[in-house]
Amino acid sequence: MPVSEVRATVGRFVSIRCNQSTIVAMLTEVSCEDLPSSDNYIASASVDLLGEISGGERPKFQRGVTNYPTIGDAVDLITAQDLRTVYAPSGSDQINVGTLQQDRSVIAYVDVEEMLSKHFAVLGSTGVGKSTSVSLLLNEILQARPNLRVFLLDVHNEYGRCFGDRALVLNPRNLKLPFWLFNFEEIVDVLFGGRPGVPEELDVLAEVIPMAKGLYTQYQNSDRLGLKRVDPKSGGYTVDTPVPYRLVDLISLIDERMGKLENRSSRIIYHKLISRIETVRNDPRYAFMFDNANVGGDTMAEVISHLFRLPANGRPMTIMQLAGFPAEVVDSVVSVLCRMAFDFGLWSDGVSPLLFVCEEAHRYASADRNIGFGPTRKAVSRIAKEGRKYGVFLGLVTQRPAELDATIISQCNTLFAMRLANDRDQALLRSAVSDAAANLLSFVPSLGTREVLAFGEGVALPTRLRFKEVPVHQLPRSEATIASVPSVAAGHDMHFVSAVLDRWRGATSNRDVPNDPSVNGERPAARIMTPVEAPMLQPSMGLDPDRFSLLKKPLR
Repeated sequence: MPVSEVRATVGRFVSIRCNQSTIVAMLTEVSCEDLPSSDNYIASASVDLLGEISGGERPKFQRGVTNYPTIGDAVDLITAQDLRTVYAPSGSDQINVGTLQQDRSVIAYVDVEEMLSKHFAVLGSTGVGKSTSVSLLLNEILQARPNLRVFLLDVHNEYGRCFGDRALVLNPRNLKLPFWLFNFEEIVDVLFGGRPGVPEELDVLAEVIPMAKGLYTQYQNSDRLGLKRVDPKSGGYTVDTPVPYRLVDLISLIDERMGKLENRSSRIIYHKLISRIETVRNDPRYAFMFDNANVGGDTMAEVISHLFRLPANGRPMTIMQLAGFPAEVVDSVVSVLCRMAFDFGLWSDGVSPLLFVCEEAHRYASADRNIGFGPTRKAVSRIAKEGRKYGVFLGLVTQRPAELDATIISQCNTLFAMRLANDRDQALLRSAVSDAAANLLSFVPSLGTREVLAFGEGVALPTRLRFKEVPVHQLPRSEATIASVPSVAAGHDMHFVSAVLDRWRGATSNRDVPNDPSVNGERPAARIMTPVEAPMLQPSMGLDPDRFSLLKKPLR
C-alpha cells in the first residue's frame, strides 16, 4: 500500500493474524492520549471482532470468532485480497449493488435469498438517494429472480418509468378493485370517509351485507339452474367473505327494514346510511370500486391474477400509483392489497413468491396506534411476522423509521441505512442492529449521497458501501426536482390557470357520464379502458420543459 492509503482510522477493517485463522476486526476508537513518551506507539485503537478467515489455500470467511487473538498477534490494515475473500459471493444468488467505501475495487454483493426471505428495509432522509436505491435493488432482484413477482406501492408516482416493459402501472383510471372485495372494516372506512363509524349504522350494515351476498348468489344460481329461492340468511356468508353483492340489494334491504319501523328517530339512522352509500357510489373518484363492479359476476380470480401478475406474461411487477386516489380511501385500498397478497400466499401454500414493497411505510404502519388505519397496520404486520412462511416477502422504505411500528421493522433482518439526521431515528436504528455493528452507526448522520450502511443477513459483514450508478432510464422522477425559480418561458396567463382548473375539476366530476341509471341499478359504464393500455398519471412522466403546452385541453 502507498503511504497515503495507510490510514488506520475509525471504520477501517484490520486483520489480526492468529495461528489457525485471520480475524477480521473493525476499528471503533483511535486515541493518542496518555501514551508514555518513551514508547514507539503513535496511537492506540479499540476494535470490534466481526469474523474470521480460515482454510489455507481456499480461504473462506465466516461470521463470529472461534479462536480469540492473544497478546503479540500481528495486526495489519486488511488487504484487498482479504476483503475479496470476505465479500466473495457465496452462491449464484447474489446481486451486485455497488462497491465498498474502504476499497472501491471490491464489489459489494447482497444475498438475495437471505434479503428477501427475512425481509428488508431501506431507511434514509429525503434527498439522500433512497428512491434511486430502491430502483437499483428491485431491478437487480428482478434480474436475479425473473420469476419473482413484485408489488410496489408508489406513494408519489415516482417509479412509473423505472422498470420499463417489466412493470404494469396501475392507477385510479385503470384499476378495477370491486367494492365487494373489501372486508367489513375496510368498506366502513370508505363509507364514513376515514372517520369512526356510527355504531347504530354499523349494526345495520353488519346485518344486511351477508344477506345481500346471499341474494346475489341466489340470482346467479336461479339463472343457471332454475332453483327455488330460499332465505338469504341461510347463505352461510359472513360480512368478510369475499363474494360479490350488489349495492342495489343492500339499499333495498335497508329500505325494507326502514319501512317496518314506526319510530321516526330510528328511521333517520337508516336514511343516513342509505344516503352515505349513495354519495360514495356516485362519487367519480370512487369509480375504480363501483363502476361495473358486478359486470361478469364473480371476478375475484381475474382481479387477483391481474394485480399480482399470475401469469406474469413478461411483466412480473406491478406498480400501484397511489397519488391519484382520494386521500380518504388510500388506507383502505392499501389494506385490501396487503391482505389479499398475504391471503393468496397463505391459501396457495406459498407456491408463487411475491415481494411486497411499501414506500413511505410509516404512513400505513405507524408506531402511534391513534394514527392511520388499524386494518392496514394489521395487514402489513401479518406479512412481516408470517409472510416468509407463505412466500410473501416485505420490503419497507421510509424516511422516519422512528414513526414506524417497532414490531414490523424488527422483522426486517437486512437494513440499508442511508443518511439519517433525526436523533429518534438513529436511536431506533441502534436498537435494531447487533452490538458488533452499533459502532458503525455513528457514521449515519454524515453519510454522503448514495452511501449506505448495510447490516444483517443479506450482507457478509456490517458494511459501509456506495451504491452503484443507476442508468438514466431507471431513475425515479421525483416531484422534488421542480425548480424553485419559475421558468421565464412558462407563460403563466389566465388560459394556463383555466386549463389547470379544468384538469382539477375533471378528476372529481363525471360530466361525461349519462344520467339514466342502468337496468340493474349499477352505475353505467364510464371511461372503460383496457387495463394495460391506460396512461400513467401525469406526475410519473417527469417534468418536461414543454409541459405547459400539454394543459391546453383538460385531461380526464
